[in-house]
Amino acid sequence: MVWLILALLLSKYNVESKLELGNLFNAEMKSSLDRNPVLLVHGINDTGAVFHRMAPYLIERGWSVYDLNMIPNNGAKHLDHLAEQVADFVAKVFPPEQPLDLVGFSMGGVVSRYYVQRLGGIDRVQRFITIASPHRGTLTAYGSQRPGCVQMRPGSAFLEDLNRDVAMLERLNFTSIWTPLDLMIVPANSSQLLVGKEVQVPVPLHPWMLTDSRSLHAVTEALGEPVR
Repeated sequence: MVWLILALLLSKYNVESKLELGNLFNAEMKSSLDRNPVLLVHGINDTGAVFHRMAPYLIERGWSVYDLNMIPNNGAKHLDHLAEQVADFVAKVFPPEQPLDLVGFSMGGVVSRYYVQRLGGIDRVQRFITIASPHRGTLTAYGSQRPGCVQMRPGSAFLEDLNRDVAMLERLNFTSIWTPLDLMIVPANSSQLLVGKEVQVPVPLHPWMLTDSRSLHAVTEALGEPVR
């Protein structure tokens, strides 16, 4: 009789444990399915490969991650030309009704802003994160006469146009992640905007903003915030 009672109790425990695990699994699956796909947009002289650590980091945490290679990647074309490539990628890869989240690094953050503010991305993107992007220009852009670099100079007509109605970014979750130690974005606080949320990560080198654990954590925090 004792063995029969123990067997019944163990059976009940196993059933309840499996139900509990099943509920946890279903909750995790629902959480993953509820998340928007994330599109990563690289910076100058980079490709999508620059997200070699960030992409798997986000995938491990349940996000579907995409990236694209903008051509040319060296500033030889205007940034609005690159933004059109972002818009084309979104139109080809995602269904029209699918919202998405956007992460732009350095030049890719400014390119992404043009897509959001000028090419209809404001109606698709729900969370928009820029990482070490020259929103108000960078003095290092004077090192090249290429059209895309000229557009990233402080006071350029391109940036002035975007910043004139930057308030439209308040319609979505906007986060700027930047480092005050940046030697590529000069002055470093050019990565700040007067809207949304900002996160400072004191990383000493510009490229490390895509690999430092604090920066990766800031990205996941921003992607996990409820949509306004």
